[in-house]
Amino acid sequence: MPTSQTVARPVEDGLTADQLHSFLHQMLFIRRFEEKCGEMYTRGKIRGFLHLYTGQEACAVGSFATLGEQDKIVTHYRDHGHAIARGVDPNRIMAELFGRVDGLSSGRGGSMHLYDTSKGFLGGYAIVAAHLPLAVGLGMAANMKKDNSLAFCVFGDGSVAEGEFHEALNLAALWKTPVIFFCENNLYGMGVPISESLSTEITTLAAAYNMPAVKIDGMDVLDVYRETQKAVEHCRSGQGPYFIEAMTYRYRGHSMADPELYRLKDEVEDARRRDCIARLRTHMQELGLIDDDSFAALQQRVDEEMDEVVAFADASPEPGLDTLFDHVVKESVRA
Repeated sequence: MPTSQTVARPVEDGLTADQLHSFLHQMLFIRRFEEKCGEMYTRGKIRGFLHLYTGQEACAVGSFATLGEQDKIVTHYRDHGHAIARGVDPNRIMAELFGRVDGLSSGRGGSMHLYDTSKGFLGGYAIVAAHLPLAVGLGMAANMKKDNSLAFCVFGDGSVAEGEFHEALNLAALWKTPVIFFCENNLYGMGVPISESLSTEITTLAAAYNMPAVKIDGMDVLDVYRETQKAVEHCRSGQGPYFIEAMTYRYRGHSMADPELYRLKDEVEDARRRDCIARLRTHMQELGLIDDDSFAALQQRVDEEMDEVVAFADASPEPGLDTLFDHVVKESVRA
């Protein structure tokens, strides 16, 4: 284990050993959270749609580490990992997935609509690309308030084919809004390979709207952190939006209902050989920051934390029938 002097000393990209340990813990926690979600789904504790983030953890952890408390985040419906990386209470996230009163939205939002204004986490959105124009609006608000904040917008490669994608990028560039467009390209829009749905590079589309556009390794948390930091500096300096395409991979299907008949098992196993958690662990071992025993202890700690998360959600009561019409807006209709 590192000494206190090692912990305080920057070891890479301005990051300390403590921060690298935090990255590793967060990615392990998100991975275990998603695995537990899959288990709870098969046991009937979680119902409806469930889209897991397994394999993409480096994108959330590396990018969110560059953001400030004043910044706002909007994202897609594969949003559990994003909420956790932002510091949203995992107990309340799981309770929301269980449909319980202690959930973030008292059990009314579910998996695809996590929301916590106290963390600037302004929603997962189930409609593909619908949140991109909202990010532009958040960027406009930041410019009007002059509060040095920015909007961070996460979406998948499937959003690129939607009209809102082009409208949002065009307006963000025109109005120089501080928006980071972060595309998690996991190579499939549901079951359609991006090679069969897009005739050009995603970054080419973004560059056409006169903004910086880069492609990065979304399976390397340090590369994600390093490149997103550049985007943050760009936006805070008043230069307008910035576009990042993070090449990543989801190990599970599009949703729990996906039989995954569109890709070979060998392809998934090849992606696992580039796993973000294994890569950071190996890198930290090379730096002398972790060994096998301390990694095993970290895994045990995460397992214990996850047991507490599930216990909290399971102990939370279901909403009563007397709350059926709570939070429902009724507009009077004149005759």
